[in-house]
Amino acid sequence: MRVLDASAFIGDYHTDDDTATIPLVREELEDDASGYRFDALEGGGMRIHVPDGETVERVERAAKTTGDATELSRTDLRLLAAALELDAILVTDDYAMQNTADQLEVRIESIAQDGIDERRDWTYQCQGCGREYDDHRERCEICGSDLSRKNPS
Repeated sequence: MRVLDASAFIGDYHTDDDTATIPLVREELEDDASGYRFDALEGGGMRIHVPDGETVERVERAAKTTGDATELSRTDLRLLAAALELDAILVTDDYAMQNTADQLEVRIESIAQDGIDERRDWTYQCQGCGREYDDHRERCEICGSDLSRKNPS
């Protein structure tokens, strides 16, 4: 089974495997063509899955571990949870989703982009004093400056 992100509908992705997605994906599809593809697949038997809240929380914890929590939308978190619950391959071009999927040991398939080569555990660095944090915060607790996501070495 494959769980489809919005990029699968936008990129006109095709598979002979069973497919699933979540209701929030339909809301992300702004152009008519990708919306029609969603509707056609749903009419053809695509499963619409709503993941359990506990699984979504597990995904949120994994995203915090990798440093991707600030990059993932509500839809992204639920797609990852659906793939985890259904033991499915997640079809997406989103790198933050792929990184978190790797942390959760969810298999991924990319569409138009190359997939990730390795998982990254992002850190956050103060733009003022340079202090590094393992988890996201709004401001540095030392100098009060904004934090930015830093690519790990």
